This record gives sequence, C-alpha cells and structure tokens, in this order.
Amino acid sequence: MDKEMEYGSDYKFIPATSVGSGLGLEILPDLYCHTIQIVNICLVGNPETKDFVLIDAGMPESANEIISVTEERFGSNSRPKAIILTHGHFDHVGAIIELVEHWDVPVYAHELELPFLTGQMSYPEPDPTVEGGMVAKMSPLFPNQPIHLGNHVQMLPSDGSVPELQGFRWIHTPGHTPGHVAFFREEDRSLIAGDAFVTVKQESLYKVLTQKLEISGPPRYLTTDWQAAWESVRKLEALRPTVAVTGHGLPMSGEMLSSSLNKLVNEFDRIAIPDYGKYVNTHKH
Repeated sequence: MDKEMEYGSDYKFIPATSVGSGLGLEILPDLYCHTIQIVNICLVGNPETKDFVLIDAGMPESANEIISVTEERFGSNSRPKAIILTHGHFDHVGAIIELVEHWDVPVYAHELELPFLTGQMSYPEPDPTVEGGMVAKMSPLFPNQPIHLGNHVQMLPSDGSVPELQGFRWIHTPGHTPGHVAFFREEDRSLIAGDAFVTVKQESLYKVLTQKLEISGPPRYLTTDWQAAWESVRKLEALRPTVAVTGHGLPMSGEMLSSSLNKLVNEFDRIAIPDYGKYVNTHKH
C-alpha cells in the first residue's frame, strides 16, 4: 500500500448485508447505481463515451467488486476520471485506497471533509444508544478513525462545479457530517443525495436486510447535528428532484419522491430526529 495513504487502525471488513447486495440498477442512461452490502456507489457517465466518475467508494474490502462492476459497464481496463465523495464515513470510502492505487485518479471532497480524509480528525463516535434498532447498537464496531489519502484528495471547487462531471453541481448538505455534499443536475433534476436523506431506515437491521423502501433522515447513529441535517433536507427538497439516488436504500422517483421529501421536510422532527441519543436535544423543536 502506498506509504502516504493509509486506513485508520480500526479499519476492517464489516459483515453486514442486504437483499440488495450486488444489485446494479440503471436509473438513467448515464446514472448507474450498485449496492455494496448495505451502501450504494454510483457510476455517472454514458457507457458510449467512456467518460465517467465514481461517486463514493463502498465498504471495506470491496475494491475488486467495484472494479469489476466498473469494467462490466464501461469495458475492461476502463477507469473513472475521478472519484468524488459525498462524505468520508467508512462505508463510503471503504475501498478508496485500493481504487486510487489501481486507477491512479484524483479524489474530490468538500473542504470541511478533508480533515477526516487526511488523517487529521476522527468523526465523533457513533452513538449505540440512539433510538432505532440493531444497526445502531452495532455501530461501535464500525471503523471510525480517519483514513489518510495524503495529496490524492483535493477540495471540490468553490464555484459549485464538479470536476469531470458536466451538468452537475455540488450542494453543501451538512448535518450527517460537516462536509457532506449532494450532487444535482438541473437539466433532468437528478439528485445524488449521499446520506443527507436515505430511502431505508438504516438503523433497523430488518429494514436494511429487506431494503424496505421508506424515506428517512440521515443514518441516526452517525449524525451529530440534527438542525443542520433538517436544513439540508429542506435545501434538497426545494430543488424538486425527479429522481434521487441515496447512500442507502433503493432509488426513488416521481410522485413518490416528491411526496416523501415533502413529508420528510414537514415532519423531520418526527420521522428523522431520534427520540433519544447523545446527539439529540431532548426537547425537539
């Protein structure tokens, strides 16, 4: 492994799965989503042109799967122009070092996420006491220490453009993490939301396992700023997306997406904010 890049010392394979694991979905001709165990990666770009980027980098030890999914879609030895991160939690950067070494491509993330990607800062500890089921209780097992990508990671441009990704702009959606971003394409109102909101109750083992479609706020056991998270969802709902791919759960579109997002914004305190947990103000607003 490249000396200047390393995973945190608590980095390890997490034995978690769902019925969606290994499933790939073409949502649009240039938007492909694949589920690695319990988290989604996106390949954005048209297979005809071979120009594409990878959004997020899956679970620990998933590099081979990500490479083979990529080559299946874009041809053997194809490589993305860049890897772009919604945020740096372990299940979104799990294979990133192997991928960077294999493809030799740059990584981009929001400026406020860089400390967690350059070994400077750990995320706050996950909260196993938070309301919401088995995955929350398992969360102390998840890798939490920062990975170190050295000079392989760069800051997203401040003008909102996304390197190598024409037509999309990035939107700062903090709350789940300080530098969390989503990606939006005005032309067809496509949204890549990361974990700003998800379409499965990620804390519940049963719902993760069955991928029961249900709008939800960001995964509870790792979200530390609930007011910012609410504001971020409000920002995304105002874009009126017609299709959304999220970090966990199946894609959502059309009327189901708009009514679900509307409901999430209006009832965020009831739907998303847990009733208890160490990052929750006991008096909900």
